[in-house]
Amino acid sequence: MRLSRARVPSMADPEKIAVRVVYALPDRQLQVAVEVAVDACVGDAVTGSGLMDRFPELQAGVLTCAIFGRAVALSDPLAAGDRVEILRELLVDPKESRRQAAELSRRRGAAPRKP
Repeated sequence: MRLSRARVPSMADPEKIAVRVVYALPDRQLQVAVEVAVDACVGDAVTGSGLMDRFPELQAGVLTCAIFGRAVALSDPLAAGDRVEILRELLVDPKESRRQAAELSRRRGAAPRKP
């Protein structure tokens, strides 16, 4: 369930809202401020950011996004101040990675780390 936030109009145009679109790479993070229509969706913000043009790999597969860390559909509506995160595909399942690290620790005789 999405928390409702008041739609705060942009100072420049009352029919627009300001959002940020973020794409994180292993070595850097890009953040683009975008103004979109009040009734815009996540896909509109991603398109308006220009990040898909800068990073062709984003066009290759299914685009997955989140707003403040919560997965959303490209058709989900935006609210003023949203932070749209373009998610990269996971190379390793986090659960599997932890399992492998624990197994390696057991083999070495080390005590497992506590979270």
